[in-house]
Amino acid sequence: MTERPVPGLPPPRPIPIRERSSILFVEKGRLDVLDGAFVMVDERGIRTHIPIGGLCCLMLEPGTRVSHAATALAARAGTLLIWVGEAGVRLYASGQPGGARADRLLYQAKLALDETARLKVVRQMYVMRFGEEAPARRSVDQFRGIEGARVRETYRLLALQYGVKWEGRRYNPQEWSSANDINRALSTATSCLYGICEAAILAAGYAPAIGFLHTGKPQSFVYDLADIVKFETVVPEAFRVVAALEKGRMLDGETITNVTGTVRRRCRDAFRRTRILERLVPMIEDVLSAGGLSPPETPEEAMPVAFEDPEGLADAGHRG
Repeated sequence: MTERPVPGLPPPRPIPIRERSSILFVEKGRLDVLDGAFVMVDERGIRTHIPIGGLCCLMLEPGTRVSHAATALAARAGTLLIWVGEAGVRLYASGQPGGARADRLLYQAKLALDETARLKVVRQMYVMRFGEEAPARRSVDQFRGIEGARVRETYRLLALQYGVKWEGRRYNPQEWSSANDINRALSTATSCLYGICEAAILAAGYAPAIGFLHTGKPQSFVYDLADIVKFETVVPEAFRVVAALEKGRMLDGETITNVTGTVRRRCRDAFRRTRILERLVPMIEDVLSAGGLSPPETPEEAMPVAFEDPEGLADAGHRG
């Protein structure tokens, strides 16, 4: 007896990372799949449809519940679910749709464990971040100190440029309301960037925890990648919002009443304007290739990539 074909169209392939919207924050509701659609149901029972397959990641704030069906659909769509604290300041957990590829994990780990290769990767990140040749004869720890000093100075200069009161990067995740406006805005902005960077790292088949400049954290590689682009994308938006708030003026025709909400929207627009989703996965490949080690051959039994792209897989992002 021959099997009867399943009626209907074949399941759609995940949309490449570069063609998606960046992030969406949700809170105080239940995520579920109703009538085949991914929806957010609030306390009054009102459904809001979420185009899950067109998002890079979904940030779940306090008060959000997720059904098994919703989690499964997000995984099939290749959309990363990230459970975060208020305003995205703390990251509690994240999904890993599709799973990382063993060959790429081994390659990343080999680079991180080889001191010479790791230093080459760190030097490449310095070049990409600051647009200049990295200083010679410096260790990873010395690069960490150099970058820390330059970051502090960059914050100070941005505060002068936008006329924002600046007393340093200080906030307590346990006491979110105790931070001043600029620190809350910066934390919100960087959390948006961390979300899409983690989604890109997983899409490319690598591990967020295996970092090179940052180490010992579940998102060490996320921080490495985000630091390359944060001062051209999200940090200026945080300063613009707080400058408008402190001076009591409108920003692009908008009155600032909610700092975190405004920063999120402007980060989303900055991601689109800078075409950051098109750049992240190729950026990962450029950073790692600087280590000078050859990636291992892909085993024949390896899972196929999830994102088909005739122009080259690394250009769009893929999951094994």
